[in-house]
Amino acid sequence: MVEKKNSLKLWKYLLLFVLLGYIAYPVYQLYQKYVNENKILKQIISRLEADSRIAEVLVTEVQFNPITQKHMTTIKFLEYDAQGKPLEPKYFTFAGNIIQFQSLVVRFEDIYVQNGDALRGKSAYLFWKVFILDGERTQEYLITNVSEVPAGYKIEGPRNAFEDEIWQKFWEYVLDPRQSSKRGIKNAQIEAPGTKFVPGLLYTLKIEHDGGLRIDVQQIPEILKGEKVLK
Repeated sequence: MVEKKNSLKLWKYLLLFVLLGYIAYPVYQLYQKYVNENKILKQIISRLEADSRIAEVLVTEVQFNPITQKHMTTIKFLEYDAQGKPLEPKYFTFAGNIIQFQSLVVRFEDIYVQNGDALRGKSAYLFWKVFILDGERTQEYLITNVSEVPAGYKIEGPRNAFEDEIWQKFWEYVLDPRQSSKRGIKNAQIEAPGTKFVPGLLYTLKIEHDGGLRIDVQQIPEILKGEKVLK
């Protein structure tokens, strides 16, 4: 009799264990689904909110011109390629210091940014001109020809036909949304971020993966002020 009761109790425990497992497994699956979806969502958000440094600007000299009665500002423009390596620096001198960088920017559909697409995972850009607006005395320098692939995209290895096409057909994409949508482009436009450039500050131009260009400003580290850095 006792043995029968023990056997019945054992079967009850086994049945309870099976029932708990039957309930727990789908709950565990739902939990894992939530964790995975949350992880993917965070990755998507991080891609959409990410940005990349594409150039840095520094004021290297300010001199007063007694003839024009204006201060001449010389800036060093250092662009970075797709791998983050610095290109050959360029120097520009202006009669003034409110300087803008005229750029062509191509934004891709969010789905490509979300998925980290190799070619369309972040907005593409081309530095076109750097200029100062001053009426008849407006000054500008050419950085890149519009039909060229930007220097920052000229990476080692074979040329990329997709990037060539983007810049060769830029104006077509700007003027005809039907053409741009075929290539997964949200929009293509001219942007001209600018600011007042003064000595002692480091200006960093960044491209937002789902947006356009912006300029971040920060103080130059104290240890570098007044020093010539040897290479």
